[in-house]
Formats: sequence, structure tokens, C-alpha cells
Amino acid sequence: MPIKSYKKYISLLTFVGPAFILYAVFLLIPTLGGMYYSFTDWNGLNRDYDFIGFGNFVEALKEDPDFVSSIFFTLKYVLFMVVLQNVFALLLAVFIESRKKSKGFFRTIFFMPNMISTIISAFMWTFVFAQVIPQIAEKTAISFLDQAWIGDPQISFFSILTVSLWNGVGYMMIIYLAGLQGVPQSLKEAAVIDGASAFQTFRNVTLPMITHAITICFFLTLNGAFKVFEVVYGLTGGGPGRSTQVITMNIYEEAFSNNFRYGYASAKSVILFVIILIFTLIQIQVMKKRELEA
Repeated sequence: MPIKSYKKYISLLTFVGPAFILYAVFLLIPTLGGMYYSFTDWNGLNRDYDFIGFGNFVEALKEDPDFVSSIFFTLKYVLFMVVLQNVFALLLAVFIESRKKSKGFFRTIFFMPNMISTIISAFMWTFVFAQVIPQIAEKTAISFLDQAWIGDPQISFFSILTVSLWNGVGYMMIIYLAGLQGVPQSLKEAAVIDGASAFQTFRNVTLPMITHAITICFFLTLNGAFKVFEVVYGLTGGGPGRSTQVITMNIYEEAFSNNFRYGYASAKSVILFVIILIFTLIQIQVMKKRELEA
């Protein structure tokens, strides 16, 4: 091999090597280690532990109703978040793109909640739900606002959704804005000349042109919704009872509250990884097919 080729590969390794080493040390190796410990009864402290095979997985799926309930609650949350977050983000992006003036102002206002830490947002909204809204309901006599926004299992789910959407819609909006700005204006004008309405132009011209942005946003929303933790932890702590407990919180509780069952918690983490992997592969295949059709 020529010397220039060697120099080329050495240069690539020089730039990629440090990043790959950090990635391997802080993410790849711990991930593989967690997968290994999921087949053991390790408690996180003792060096002596036993290999128990699929015992942790069987216990999690057959003998742990709280974990199964957290799976269904998380799936419910994911369904609402994937739909609502992308719909609201796309609507906001279309609204901002349609503005001739003050685009920067609205873009900043809608993106600003994303700049606040999720856990801080949860604590802020806890005060709003517990103090502000009841006061508004009392002063204005609006009975709808007089609810146990955090204490009622049925309503607390929508409180969690509200905070999650408030905190995350802005980020997806920026991605959709980038996609909308890449749609040629000439195509929209041609559709209008042909007699298409604003909705028809959006449906038949704009949407097919931003399928790549839709794919990215669906992917990010799906993965983020499955791994939700801070919002639930800050708002309800998984309660009342365990009615709003998500998978990540159940794993956290298992590892740090229930006798430090790290092996068992690792098995639950692997189950979560498999669930995310399956849904992600399905989503990518569906969206790729739609991109090709577009």
C-alpha cells in the first residue's frame, strides 16, 4: 500500500480515535457490561455473584406486575407523545414559516422552553399545578381548572404530557423549520396557479418534500419518549401509588431502592433496549418506504 494511503488512514484514526475511545469507555463497555450482569444476581457491591441465565427476564415479565404495568403506561405515553409532539411541532413550524416578519421572535419564544432543564421544568410545573392553577380556579370560578392535576391518576398522565410537550416541541419545531425552508417556493406557486388550496398545497407539495425531517423527528421523539424519566420523577414520582411509573423509573427503583438488585435492574434495561430497538426498526422501515413513495 502506498505511503500516502497509510498517512490518510493515520490521519483518520488520529481524529476518530479519541472520540471512539471515549465512546467505548463511557457507553459501549458499560452497555455490554450491563447486558452481561443482566444474566446474574449481582447486587452492585459484592464481587461474588451467580450466573442465573434468563431468570431475571422471566421474573420481570411473569412475576413483576409493577414492571408490566410500567411497560403499558410507557407505551401509552409514547403513543401520545409521538403523535402530539410532531403535530404541534409541525403546526408551529408552518405558522412561523408563513410569517413575513417576526420569524426570529416566534422561533425564539417557542424554542425557549427547550433551553430549560427537564427536571427544573418539572419542578416549575409542579408549583403551577399545585398552587397557581387552583388559585386561578378559585378566583375565576372555572370549575374545569379545579382538578387534582398531580394527585389524580387519570389527570396526572395529561399533566405529564403537558410538561413534556411544553419542554420538547420547540426542538422538533426547529427541525421541521429547516425542512420547510428547503421546499422550493416555485413548486408552491405552481400548485397555487393550478388551483390548489392552501391545504392541498401543504398536503401534496410540502409534506412529501419534508419526509426526511418527519423521519428524524419521529425517530428522536420515539427514543426520547421511551426513555422519559425526569418529567415523571419531578412531577409525580411515579405516583399516586405507581399509577404513573414509567419503565426507566421502575428500573431506577429496582437498582437503588429494592435491595440494590443491579442484575435484575440490568435485565429490565435490556428489555427496554429490545423494545426501543423493535419500535425503531419498524419506524425506520415505514418512514423509508414513505420517503421512497414521495
